[in-house]
Amino acid sequence: MKSLLLPTKTYRLNGRVWLETEDGRFLGFGRLELLEHIAALGSITKAAQAMGMSYKRAWDLVSSMNGQATTPLVSTQTGGPRGGGATVTAVGHAAIADFRRLQERFQAFMAAETQAINA
Repeated sequence: MKSLLLPTKTYRLNGRVWLETEDGRFLGFGRLELLEHIAALGSITKAAQAMGMSYKRAWDLVSSMNGQATTPLVSTQTGGPRGGGATVTAVGHAAIADFRRLQERFQAFMAAETQAINA
């Protein structure tokens, strides 16, 4: 493949992977990060703050993921003595792990192809 490229340059591939449904983007790096923050902090509000994101944007992303999944990834609880909160469900934790593995395979592919281009 190098014959198509300038011989004096070193190239690298760059890209991101995400999952989509017929309804649009389902899971990508940003949504994964949001899920991880919700799991760690127990709150969509706190997760949004940690990411520098508005609560509305975080809620819209959670709502989108939950609506596209066959089983919700995030469970919410409103009000109550502790003020409510959010938890990542078992399916959500599985989605995090699956997407991490997918991302690792994608990065390995990109590294191998970059090496092949520059060989």
